[in-house]
Amino acid sequence: MPRMVYCAKLEREAEGLDRPPYPNELGQRIYESISKDAWRAWLVHSTRIVNENRLDVGSREGVALLLREAEAFFFGDGGTMPAGYTPSSES
Repeated sequence: MPRMVYCAKLEREAEGLDRPPYPNELGQRIYESISKDAWRAWLVHSTRIVNENRLDVGSREGVALLLREAEAFFFGDGGTMPAGYTPSSES
């Protein structure tokens, strides 16, 4: 039986992650209260942030920005879209 959590992002009961996604306090918080569905949405959003901002995820600044955005995405205002981002008309 899958591990269920009350997802803070989706505001409903859903299947939880298998393990913390980051080795820090935020990762543990995400593990305890974010669903797999919300995590998948974050992966799409974070990819957009990295690509549109040409973010260097190997740098301290890049990692810090992504962690701030993850905090906002899951537990705050939903995070921000990259400046100048326009969704593709394909879908």
